[in-house]
Amino acid sequence: MSAALTTLRTALERAAAVRPKVGGFPYLAEVLRQAGISRCRMAVPSNAMLYLTASGPVVVQEEPLCTGPVEAPPFDRAALIAALRADQAGETEFPEFVRGCWQAGVLWYDVDLHARTCTYYGAEGESYTENYAAVSL
Repeated sequence: MSAALTTLRTALERAAAVRPKVGGFPYLAEVLRQAGISRCRMAVPSNAMLYLTASGPVVVQEEPLCTGPVEAPPFDRAALIAALRADQAGETEFPEFVRGCWQAGVLWYDVDLHARTCTYYGAEGESYTENYAAVSL
């Protein structure tokens, strides 16, 4: 197994152990940051996450949300914020959050682990950025 895969797997296991159910994303992000991962980029329709690690990029491919030609939903900032708040409150699991992003017209999102920002993008250049809190592990 490559160093990049080992780094990511170890970080995800550690994050699962320390992350609280409510408000857990900043803990996950901090574990990833401390492991030398600088960014996470999610291609929402394909449900593929790209992790940029100090040892190289790693892709995690989950079940795609759609296949074949489909119309992209329009960007809906209010629906995105609702999906974010439900996730932050521990009301959804990650797969539900990703589906909520898709339904809100998010085609990809980018997490900058050093700047502590998440930016969500729609098909026509729309975007929404949230900062997340720094946490101590």
